[in-house]
Amino acid sequence: MRLENKVAVVTGASSGMGHAIVELFAREGAKVVAVARRKERLEELAASLADAPGEVAVYPGDISSREVNEGMIDFAVKQFGTLDILVNNAGIMDDMSPVGDATDEKYEQVMAVNVYGPLAAMRAAVNAFKASGTKGSIVNVASVGGMRSCAGAIYCASKAALISLTKNTAYMYMADGIRTNCIAPGGIVTEIATSMGVPNPAGYGRIKPVLDCAPAPGSAEEIAAAALFLASDEASYVNGAVLPVDGGWIAG
Repeated sequence: MRLENKVAVVTGASSGMGHAIVELFAREGAKVVAVARRKERLEELAASLADAPGEVAVYPGDISSREVNEGMIDFAVKQFGTLDILVNNAGIMDDMSPVGDATDEKYEQVMAVNVYGPLAAMRAAVNAFKASGTKGSIVNVASVGGMRSCAGAIYCASKAALISLTKNTAYMYMADGIRTNCIAPGGIVTEIATSMGVPNPAGYGRIKPVLDCAPAPGSAEEIAAAALFLASDEASYVNGAVLPVDGGWIAG
């Protein structure tokens, strides 16, 4: 088992990519703290993995909150004795608006989840790693939207910020043996589109030709496989990387 005796925190765990990551990590022997707003979904996930070699504990909460980010890391350490892995997977879409139509309300909503949440979680995790001398691994889930214009201005900016935060953290804590890497999914079958609402007509109209060039959507399990590799000791010399999992979409 590739994560035997490892302790991981995974956000956005109630559905989609986060759900698949928790499932795979537990099957690979990890003790996982599954974090999301929907407690009942988390409990169903934990129950479905009762026979897994690992273990799943639930921590309900909104990761745009500092208290939740700090609390989930503290909970992992208290529940399982240490922390080895943080996966910042939770994220939301904007409404495809170009910058001229972007609203302060949407900016604050998207940035709170897509940028502040991971930053606060990483801050707590890095300090936990350093306090215990653990050579921890952080895996951030960004998007190809952080590298090309395939969504609205705010979403693309938030994912570009997460990619930059990944690289900065990788460099800053290299000497501590803390690795920070990033997955950039392309079109993946998840529930994230439900956070978009009604798309901005002008923005969607400009983005549609880019979306039309995308390959068939990938699966949440393919993102989970990438997260497993980056979180595991098999990636011990991988630090500051951005791994596109997009079927070759951004290669063209």
